[in-house]
Amino acid sequence: MTRRVVVTGVGLVCALGIGTEETWKNLLAGQSGIGPITQFDTNGFDCKIAGEIKNFDPFQWIEKKELKKMGRFIQVALAGADFAVKSSNWKREDSDLDEVGVYVSSGIGGFDIIEREHWKLVQGGPGKISPFFIPSAIVNLASGHISIRYGARGPNSATAMACSASAHAIGDSFKIIERGAAEVMICGGTEATITPMGVGGFAAMKALSTRNDDPARASRPWDAGRDGFVVGEGAGILILESLGHAQKRNAPILAEIVGYGMSGDAYHITQPAEDGDGAFRVMRAAIKDAKLTAADIGYVNAHGTSTPLGDAIETRALKRVFGERAKQVPIICWAAPADSKQASACWRYATRFCRPRSIRRLPIPGAIWTIFRIMRAKLRSSMRSRTPLVLEAPTPR
Repeated sequence: MTRRVVVTGVGLVCALGIGTEETWKNLLAGQSGIGPITQFDTNGFDCKIAGEIKNFDPFQWIEKKELKKMGRFIQVALAGADFAVKSSNWKREDSDLDEVGVYVSSGIGGFDIIEREHWKLVQGGPGKISPFFIPSAIVNLASGHISIRYGARGPNSATAMACSASAHAIGDSFKIIERGAAEVMICGGTEATITPMGVGGFAAMKALSTRNDDPARASRPWDAGRDGFVVGEGAGILILESLGHAQKRNAPILAEIVGYGMSGDAYHITQPAEDGDGAFRVMRAAIKDAKLTAADIGYVNAHGTSTPLGDAIETRALKRVFGERAKQVPIICWAAPADSKQASACWRYATRFCRPRSIRRLPIPGAIWTIFRIMRAKLRSSMRSRTPLVLEAPTPR
């Protein structure tokens, strides 16, 4: 017998704010998190804009002696986890810690650390490399540090699946709880790739917007003038629990996850299949897992890469799923012009909501934005393509 899984906490650290409430406030005010890159000298770079976290002070969450052991992606993950745990009112004594797990993913991990330590190697030889190089850079150590902080001894994992890494983390955590392998999962994504190699690498792929003179409107999914996405950084963390565990401790139930899908294009290393087949099949899988039909979906949180090719292919996938209804179903993307956009795994962030059913792709904010809507906007239904999750408003059934 499978168990129902609910969302009880949300934590967000991103270019729009440090903390869930600050982010929500700035979002409602129509502020943009995109601006000129300040973390390195962009002279010679085609792309000079990004979604940087402003005024992030890691010492609010991390002791000085521990900071050298962590790349920036781990630092923001710990901050996001703190906001999520406090949001859910969860305490260690509320659970058997053997049944509390962590699953926080990242597309790349400690790019900043890799670049820093390689520079040391080039300049001074291998003797200059820090003994903390590897543990501060590898993807799984975000989950590792969070588990240590909260004593979470249950399932612990991380995926490095590019833009869908956080979606996999949340979806896999949902399944872990559903099958009875944990009662609580701290899950989501984190990314910090605003580095010379990070920005330079995406730019070399011709994936980034070069609208440097208008950063707030550089990311423009489905716009005729779109020219690429804008890289960002941040962390989005959710607290998932079995319904019984959440009710027992009187936790705030924000939403219910009822479906999850996965797929692979088996087509090309970066380009989706031209007919959107991978996205089509994964949305179909999520709907099936939720025991719904496409007619039940009233809201779509799209991937929306703002690239000429990607947006067109995603549109084809949506039309295959919804048919004639594709023109009526509201489709929104967190990467809209006024918002911060895409920290690979972590960001494309955001989610929105609708009635008691929503499908989504949840790269992390995917899920989070939807939960925001459930918490406050009471919309009607949501979806995010390619590794979607299906969310429901928390109504008994």
